[in-house]
Amino acid sequence: MTEETSDQAFDPNPEQTSDTPLEPPLDQPLDPEQLDALAEAEQAMNEARSRLSGVPAEVVVTNHVMGLYELAAIHLSATPPDLAQSALAIDAVACLVDGLGDRLGEEATTMQDALNNIRLAFVQIKGQVENSD
Repeated sequence: MTEETSDQAFDPNPEQTSDTPLEPPLDQPLDPEQLDALAEAEQAMNEARSRLSGVPAEVVVTNHVMGLYELAAIHLSATPPDLAQSALAIDAVACLVDGLGDRLGEEATTMQDALNNIRLAFVQIKGQVENSD
């Protein structure tokens, strides 16, 4: 940082003015570098889709369930615990686990156990929060 800017606060969201557009105007063609970047992004997306098409849906859904479980645990372990956000994540886990049941495949029982465990943790932490108030 130079001396002129070292005393200025960094603004991660500077206000945009009319003369500093976020994107190039749509009526201007992309330059070769932008076209190459767009082609690379499109190729990467196609490769990801191809890989994903070979994965059973229950594996992908189970991974999302575990991500929601982790989200609930993060909110429960916050200081103070964010009960509303953890409840939302737990409810989302329940929608998937209870709603899909055995359609989750081999991991259905594990997902039900995980849901029961995070629900129990929620009740325990909620009780601690209520008793401390």
